[in-house]
Amino acid sequence: MSGIHPFRLLRAKPLWIANGVITGVLALLFTVFYVGANIDPVDHMKDLPVGLVNADKGAAVGGKQVNLGAQITESIKKSTASGDKIDWKVMDEKEMKGELGKGKLYGALVVPAGFTSATTALTGTATTGVPTRPTLTVLTNQSAGSVGSSLARTVTTQVAESASLQVGKELTSQGGTGRAKLPAAARVLLADPAAVTVEDGHPLDSHSGLGLTAFYYALTLVVVGMLSANVISGQVDHALGYTHNDLGPLRLHRPLIRATRVQTLAISSTLMAGLSLLMGSLVMVGAVGIMGMDAAHLPLLWLYSVCAIAVSGIGALTLLAVFGTPGMLLVTLVFIGMAVPTANATTPIQALPGFYRFLAEFEPLRQITGGIRSILYYDAQADAGLTRAWVMMAVGLAVAALFGFGVTSWYDRKGLHRIPAETEPEKTAAPA
Repeated sequence: MSGIHPFRLLRAKPLWIANGVITGVLALLFTVFYVGANIDPVDHMKDLPVGLVNADKGAAVGGKQVNLGAQITESIKKSTASGDKIDWKVMDEKEMKGELGKGKLYGALVVPAGFTSATTALTGTATTGVPTRPTLTVLTNQSAGSVGSSLARTVTTQVAESASLQVGKELTSQGGTGRAKLPAAARVLLADPAAVTVEDGHPLDSHSGLGLTAFYYALTLVVVGMLSANVISGQVDHALGYTHNDLGPLRLHRPLIRATRVQTLAISSTLMAGLSLLMGSLVMVGAVGIMGMDAAHLPLLWLYSVCAIAVSGIGALTLLAVFGTPGMLLVTLVFIGMAVPTANATTPIQALPGFYRFLAEFEPLRQITGGIRSILYYDAQADAGLTRAWVMMAVGLAVAALFGFGVTSWYDRKGLHRIPAETEPEKTAAPA
């Protein structure tokens, strides 16, 4: 028995250095991923999709046909005021509502029907009349993400207000002395003729977390899968006799059952797949049944929840099997550290720096969130993110299986077994 006091370990420089490097790198990476992705979303914003609709049919003014709505939409498309921050999608009202209802637009600017007639009518307002302002409508879409919707609303409102001032400038420059006969209120109104109104383009139910329940539900599925993988991995090792199991002051150790690394991963993955049925059910019961989250398509939501937990868990088990103890740090970085900022839930992908956009293409939380959003908010439409989610989960499962079983099989062939040294038979000295 060693006579060294346990607290003397605190004098060991390697212990401080090893733990300092690991925890320091972890702290730095989480800071870079979390804080770095969200420091300046406006500056990094590029090609945020926003609808642009002209429902105005124009009107005859002074013997010729005028369409102020067409002028506004055309000038917005040509304008460089917003640079490449906004990707204006010119479409009709039906198409715009469909795109909002799939989460493909973060908002829209609508020039309503009768805009030209209502605007030009201001020039002929009687002295006793009350001027009535035409409107430009800004539509938001919280279901696509609250931050993205807010960014789209800010830029679109500014563009609408600028368009109103531009129309007013053209109207006041065309009237000559006739404008002087208008009431003062009408002349002021004519300089900025359009009122800008803001409406919700795709209203959600009250228990939808302002468009964030999809993200938090998806995050729950990923975290449950990740943490369950850690539990299952440890319990399988204990059941096989490779590790101790501490229960308070008690330490339990089972007899060793020799298993290859491939067999161990197969046992853990089978447990994860089976227990995902239980975990997926309880997550849905907790969110919908107990907490009252608004949700439709419950059978599909259940199936999706089970599969998402299973895929996340098996992916985490793969990293644990291949990398051992450091695998849990990798699991945390892949499923949480790099995943949350790139999930396209709080900050839109279009407002992230390029590196984070690259991560978002394959990070599991982004794919799972897209599928949940489709189920909860967009009537489970396939092209609203559900098809991509299923495909990416299938790809993720295949990659995890190939990588996990491929590497552990190689470990086994190389004789890198998991048999503790104390279980090896003692070697007897050769006779002299």
